[in-house]
Amino acid sequence: MNTRTLRRPMSLERAIMAFAGVMILLSIALTQFVSPWFWLMTAFIGLNLFQSAFTGFCPAGMVMKRLGIGRGAGDASCCR
Repeated sequence: MNTRTLRRPMSLERAIMAFAGVMILLSIALTQFVSPWFWLMTAFIGLNLFQSAFTGFCPAGMVMKRLGIGRGAGDASCCR
């Protein structure tokens, strides 16, 4: 693996995908071990991803952008 690619900052889009993946896995674990009502969390994440694909509005991306995630990794096409 090239060390230059490891040092490149994460783009905002990839950070959003990683965050969504972690949240989905967390909601599945909570569904299994805590309550089946956590499927609603999984559905909410899926619906949010679906609507952001068409509208470009992503609350998680807006928060990450304010925290400085994705700076220096190219222009983000979402969360303007």
